[in-house]
Amino acid sequence: MTVTRRSVLLAGLAALTGCGTGYSGPSRTLTIAAGEEGGFYLAFAKLVAGQITAAEPRLQCSALTTQASQANVEMVQAGQADLALVLADTAQTAVAGNRPFTTQVPLRALGRVYENYMQLVVRQDGPVRAIADLTGRAVSLGASGSGAALFGDRLVEAAGVRPHIERLPLADAVASLTDGRIDALLWSGGVPTPALAELDGRIGILLLPLDGVAPRLRAGHGPVYETVAVPSGAYQHVRDVRTIGVANLLVCAPSLPDEVAGAVVSVLVRRAAELVPQQALGTQFLDARTLIATAGVPLHPGAADMYRDLHG
Repeated sequence: MTVTRRSVLLAGLAALTGCGTGYSGPSRTLTIAAGEEGGFYLAFAKLVAGQITAAEPRLQCSALTTQASQANVEMVQAGQADLALVLADTAQTAVAGNRPFTTQVPLRALGRVYENYMQLVVRQDGPVRAIADLTGRAVSLGASGSGAALFGDRLVEAAGVRPHIERLPLADAVASLTDGRIDALLWSGGVPTPALAELDGRIGILLLPLDGVAPRLRAGHGPVYETVAVPSGAYQHVRDVRTIGVANLLVCAPSLPDEVAGAVVSVLVRRAAELVPQQALGTQFLDARTLIATAGVPLHPGAADMYRDLHG
């Protein structure tokens, strides 16, 4: 289901209005490993951090600029961040200890917060019109350490294409597509992503449909990969392109105190309307029916307790 800007709460969220209690533990800082400048990870994390700090004065929360999902998992594992935004497929891979992770990472989830859209971007005036056209061409499949990089490798394998792969941050990938040094870039985020909207205004972009590859991805990696539609109007030349969606989870280490985990969940539920980046279009935020649908990553006990309290 697609929603429009700031139409963010489904009717079920009204049920989550129980009393709950505020955080009364010792004052502390709280950091959220987020993502690149110009992306939804960082925009969303900054809103979450601001609302946590406003709701719980004993928790001074801030968002960190990172290379996104894989790097965020490693930061939580190393104790360099308290919370992290992580794509569900990356989180599942980390918990299982599969490549690129070398050991099992005992993540715990605080909630499923929104849907990411996998956006395979090409120039409107370029030669690429389908994923099959990418063989032999230069393609950025996400920055090193990002969830897009993990997904991109799975995507080209499932599609049976062999591009020349680069690993560029979004800003570098946009510059390279503009200059013709690459023929496509993969980005994982909400729609529209401001940097891509700006690129569209300058050179015109198209998104390649990825729904045809979805069955093979699900067969290989499970139902974490969903078919979603990028709505008309997201970008100037995009008309209901079907692509692949992956849930974004807010995760932490098992050692996060229960009361802190509960306080974060309380903010996700009670301040949901304040947690939507202004540019959001077609992205589901904080659906009461899916907050606890954390793609097999166990809920933190403090988060589970708060959800029970809020449900009454």
